[in-house]
Amino acid sequence: MHPKLQYLLKEWVEPIALAIILALFIRTFFVQAFKIPTSSMRPTLIEGDRILVEKVSYRFHEPRRGDIVVFKFPRDKKKDFIKRLVGFGGETVEIKGGKIIINGKVIDDHPVIAGNYYYNRDDWPYGREGEPVRIPEGCYFVLGDNSAQSSDSRNWGFVEKRNMIGRAIFMYWPLNRIRVLK
Repeated sequence: MHPKLQYLLKEWVEPIALAIILALFIRTFFVQAFKIPTSSMRPTLIEGDRILVEKVSYRFHEPRRGDIVVFKFPRDKKKDFIKRLVGFGGETVEIKGGKIIINGKVIDDHPVIAGNYYYNRDDWPYGREGEPVRIPEGCYFVLGDNSAQSSDSRNWGFVEKRNMIGRAIFMYWPLNRIRVLK
């Protein structure tokens, strides 16, 4: 092999190929970037915000109530959605007077969930006033923080555990909104 070609392979092609493989590995198994497309999570996340989602922790423990989660949309697995997790399999969820009620108790110990006003939607199957919904085992109930403008579990139902991608952990764009997401 020609020495110049050998030099190019060793000094340029090998490191670039290794960087690409490493980046794909990290994106597939550890962290992935997402862009917020809609207003469904306002004011927490605004259209155009860019976030990082970690994909590891849910392999070792269950998500927590209040986590901002990214998942494969139940009606089209090619689309990724982002919402706030409010209910777990086996629980009963109800929206009444703007509050989330789980198993008959108002959620008032989570600052974001307790601080949001959640709307009922009588035209959607899972968000009607006075109709508690039982969440199937192995599934989650998720809502947008901006529930007046969010299509979420009230409309299309539950997120299966196997469709969970990960937890939003960090907003990195725009620069004036950089922060850790809680």
